[in-house]
Amino acid sequence: MAKTPSADSLASAAQHFAQSGPAPVHLWNPDFCGDLDMRIARDGTWFYLGTPIGRQRLVRLFSTILKREGEEYFLVTPVEKVRIQVEDVPFIAVDFEAGGGVITFEANVGEHVPLGPDHPLRLEHNEKGEPAPYINVRANLEARIDRKSFYRLVDMAEIANVQGVPWLGIWSQNRFFPFVPESEIQP
Repeated sequence: MAKTPSADSLASAAQHFAQSGPAPVHLWNPDFCGDLDMRIARDGTWFYLGTPIGRQRLVRLFSTILKREGEEYFLVTPVEKVRIQVEDVPFIAVDFEAGGGVITFEANVGEHVPLGPDHPLRLEHNEKGEPAPYINVRANLEARIDRKSFYRLVDMAEIANVQGVPWLGIWSQNRFFPFVPESEIQP
């Protein structure tokens, strides 16, 4: 008889891999076990059975076994794969440090991500036309950069040419990440 997956069984399996950071979920392809009543809200809060998960350590543990396939998100172990709901992206970049030519973001799950070729910045605009910046954390999992951090980035921004057009943006790891063409900046 097949065991019904639960948050407890997933947490127990994740604990085994937690010592070395995110688990190698890209190597695992177990059979789909069903949906788990777990949701990551737009603000980065994780819910289980409709209740916020209050233990940050448990959230971090679950984040290590998170995998994205297409537009769906799964918690994966070598023997279980359950779908969870994610309202926007699974992580929030809550702060950053800049030094030595690198901007390093801190995600709400404790991961530190250096902005650069392996972790690029993506800038979209939300339904109100406001900038919505994201950074790739790992394996197609993104963090939305929180508002205060984005405003700090804008304060650091400078003008650089992108294909002959001056843009406002930031540098990290010798790569320029453009925000907006200079011609669109309002005085």
